[in-house]
Amino acid sequence: MEYFIAFAVGGLICALTQILMEKTKMLPGRIMVLLVCLGAVLGAVQIYGPFSEWAGAGANVPLLGFGNNLWKGVKEMVDEKGFSGIFLGGFKNCAAGLSAALVFSYLASLVSQPKMKK
Repeated sequence: MEYFIAFAVGGLICALTQILMEKTKMLPGRIMVLLVCLGAVLGAVQIYGPFSEWAGAGANVPLLGFGNNLWKGVKEMVDEKGFSGIFLGGFKNCAAGLSAALVFSYLASLVSQPKMKK
């Protein structure tokens, strides 16, 4: 049942994002920023935590989950180090995911052949 819930929630988030892309004139980059900020705000008001526990990877993998992860890191570091934690917390919590994304996207670029004409 966990897999079904994760698939359904992740699919719903993606479907709503697709509708937002098609029905508004917002650029994809702005929609991505909106999702990250929405995840951080929902984490700050303590809505995203219970939702994330219920939905599992369906809530943690999309950009909403990334925003929530940033928020958790900032909150922990502000509690630990004060004002400087605002700048350090997001890096601490998301470093592994960002590093993996960079490494795997670089490896994918080495494997794929560009289809551009010279």
